Amino acid sequence: MGEWSFLSSLLDAVQEHSPMVGRFWLVVMLIFRILILATVGSDVFEDEQEEFACNTLQPGCKQVCYDKAFPISHYRFWVFHIVVLSAPALLFVMYAMHQSGKLRQGEEGGPAGPPRLQPSQRTHHVRTFYLVNVALRILAESSFLVGQWLLYGFHVEPRFTCQRSPCPHYVDCFVSRPTEKTIFILFYFAVGVVSTLLSLVELAHLLAKDRCQGTAANRPPAASYEQQENWSNQAHEQCQHFLPQGDGGAKGAACSVPNHYEPPALFRPQAPSQGSKASQAGGRADLVV
Repeated sequence: MGEWSFLSSLLDAVQEHSPMVGRFWLVVMLIFRILILATVGSDVFEDEQEEFACNTLQPGCKQVCYDKAFPISHYRFWVFHIVVLSAPALLFVMYAMHQSGKLRQGEEGGPAGPPRLQPSQRTHHVRTFYLVNVALRILAESSFLVGQWLLYGFHVEPRFTCQRSPCPHYVDCFVSRPTEKTIFILFYFAVGVVSTLLSLVELAHLLAKDRCQGTAANRPPAASYEQQENWSNQAHEQCQHFLPQGDGGAKGAACSVPNHYEPPALFRPQAPSQGSKASQAGGRADLVV
């Protein structure tokens, strides 16, 4: 387990910038890949070549048949897989540490030089690099899943028939513990599929989060209810007290603020005036003549 401690500490440093889905991926990586491969995988595949027996004594025939059956050992293939998955995380940790050092240097007042980036810009760059890290992880996961399927398939045959030089004829070779190796291959392939799905969900979550933050940043701030009340009160006070009275009713008519607290005016019919009564009487007299 000593050779895996460096990768474990490296992946622990990545979780500081990871969302919850990324931390689930980290758990799958540490427990179901590194821990299982270090404890169980080495015991299952360490005697793979020694226990690969062929029914011939021809020198070199066993080695060439083993090379044809397993172009690369399962254990070494998965170790290389973990190293490739950890490479983008290593680059991200280095970049994040560099940006953190620049931020601390700017806060402490470092030496004068070219214009430095703002803290918000550095945070945006770190987030963008983390997105690239997740995308590279998805590419590596998919490539190794396809490679495992092409190299080994999903089943380890107990007998392998081979005819390669220097074998004199068809040779039957036998694999040790084929059922146990088949179960381990299926388990590791399923872990790879789950890891790829978690990485896809994490990438979609990060892209949606960045899109929502960009929309909120471009949206103008809305006035609160208190601000609207203050504006209405200021306009009402200007119309009632601070307008000059010498200009007649022109300015007063132009500045009208509706009073929402005053009840609506009731309709009241006006009594006819004396002039209107006289004109009505004259009209009736003309009609009589």
